[in-house]
Amino acid sequence: MSSEVLYRKYRPQSFTDVLGQNHVIEALEGALKLGRISHAYLFSGPRGTGKTSVARILARAIGTKESDLYEIDAASNRGIDDVRALREGVAAVPFESPYKVYIVDEVHMLTKEAFNALLKTLEEPPKHVVFVLATTELEKVPETVQSRCQTFVFKRPSQKVLNEEEMRIAKKEGFSLEPAAAELIALLAEGSYRDAHGILQKAMSASSDKRISQREVERVTGAPTSTLLNSLITALAQRKTGDALGVLAKAAEANTDMKLFAKLFLSRLRFILLLRNAPELSESIATEVSTEDFEFLKKVASTPESNIHSALLLEFLNSYDLIGHAAIPELPLELALIKVCG
Repeated sequence: MSSEVLYRKYRPQSFTDVLGQNHVIEALEGALKLGRISHAYLFSGPRGTGKTSVARILARAIGTKESDLYEIDAASNRGIDDVRALREGVAAVPFESPYKVYIVDEVHMLTKEAFNALLKTLEEPPKHVVFVLATTELEKVPETVQSRCQTFVFKRPSQKVLNEEEMRIAKKEGFSLEPAAAELIALLAEGSYRDAHGILQKAMSASSDKRISQREVERVTGAPTSTLLNSLITALAQRKTGDALGVLAKAAEANTDMKLFAKLFLSRLRFILLLRNAPELSESIATEVSTEDFEFLKKVASTPESNIHSALLLEFLNSYDLIGHAAIPELPLELALIKVCG
């Protein structure tokens, strides 16, 4: 396996390589075909969704060479002196390209004074300069800056897109990735290509036989095991409060991230409800979990007296939102368990 990190190795190199951002790519390609190049773009959206990659592709598409491409991390260069230095550089003509492109990442980190200094440059930039500002927190970028840019919002990729991408990369790297393992990676990545690639790389590095199972992904990420999650579902289905709290105690003793535990637990509860209320989706669900887990979920869904219902799922959704604010991380889940089993 190559020592190069996967998110760099498989970073999109052209507009056609970009996944899940069709609304952005179509608009950019359409404008470029008409020769309508803006002097400033603002890319916003969650981390790991391709903002910087698309900025580099855009730079290449307008003929900018590496010597005329500048990337600035606003988290480290956020003061007015940094922006003044940028303004001085902007005035110089490109070395060998029709345009100089400045990619300013995490632009929301600039100070108020730096934003004011940048604003003057955005208002009257030289004709040979194109700015691409990128941010994960659009609300922190002043309206005055936003109004002077063409703004594009990047979306989180769906779990299906992430799932398929990790399966594709694993295959190219000579690995076999179980569907359930790919689904777990996609769930843990929370809509970030970079995080998904990072988790896959960990699993690949730890694999001795080039066959990555769900259990291996659980081990390298510290995710709760299927056995633990299924035990909690069984206790809930049978309204056994003590057993349910015991499972949660085991998870806490193992230093399990309760937010992650709750997320994976909610995912399984959702599958049970879908299997019960929309059996035509069973084939699709079967591809997202292991065979053993699918049989377990199907059995719970088909049991009429099972205590798994929409109100229960809603209760755990509410407790999920409280986990990050609780002094004891498992407390919101414990309260939810006591309520739904009572």
